[in-house]
Amino acid sequence: MRIGIDLGGTKIEAIVLGDDGVEIRRRRIPTPRGDYEATLLALKDLVTMLERDVGTVRSIGVGHPGALSPRTGLIKNANSTWLNGRPLGDDLARVLDRPVPLANDADCFALSEAIDGAAAGAAIVFGVIVGTGTGGGIVVGGRLLSGPNAITGEWGHNPLPWPRADEWPGPPCYCGRTGCIETFLSGPGFARDYAYLGGEKVTASDIVARAKAAEPLAVACLERYADRMARGLASVINVLDPHVIVLGGGMSNVASLYDQVPRLWQPFVFSDHVATRLVPPQHGDSSGVRGAAWLV
Repeated sequence: MRIGIDLGGTKIEAIVLGDDGVEIRRRRIPTPRGDYEATLLALKDLVTMLERDVGTVRSIGVGHPGALSPRTGLIKNANSTWLNGRPLGDDLARVLDRPVPLANDADCFALSEAIDGAAAGAAIVFGVIVGTGTGGGIVVGGRLLSGPNAITGEWGHNPLPWPRADEWPGPPCYCGRTGCIETFLSGPGFARDYAYLGGEKVTASDIVARAKAAEPLAVACLERYADRMARGLASVINVLDPHVIVLGGGMSNVASLYDQVPRLWQPFVFSDHVATRLVPPQHGDSSGVRGAAWLV
């Protein structure tokens, strides 16, 4: 058995998986926001509860926001800011008395879908998160790909490729630049574009509902979104040439994207034919915690 933990900004979820991928137990607790030491204790208590339920497990993996800096061993770029600058891996190994591998939550999503999800058996998988932010992870031969900067798959902070006249220089991004893919393809970016076209300030899910109801402005906004996603993913295909791209996050629930985007990305991919498949996740919101369990 193995434990996977998804350390989120508002909740900590843990799952026990058998080696066959069958869920044995699941628990969820609130995250002690803003308190690093309390977060460590909450993780320890959660593991203690699960092992009391099922017995000692073989391994524990943790998915978290941000990334573990290879240079310092400290967490960086986490929107759960109380984790930044902290040696989370070392501290968890200390409080849990065993090694605890860590990975970014988008990496965990990609790994879950590549191991026994929508991309199971595919040699090269790109897992994409399009929700509050826009991230990604890469799995090759069933193993996470990781580079020296711990930013593998971070396509959201490249500029939107082949920009149209009204897309340049693009909206400001929290990273300090403008026109990042995230500013267009995140849920807030999608909502911002609707307002830019003259719509109300509403949520991404509201716009999708209005598009389903054939509101012209919402339909136009969703078509612009599909075109931008097609260009963004085409640039990934040109570099990585994945067999499968799996979408996750709130925007992955927009069913029309799985037909529209592959039709639209063809002119931007440097090939006479694009065999890459774009698919929805099999495990949905559970992919992150399942991927953490598969880290070992």
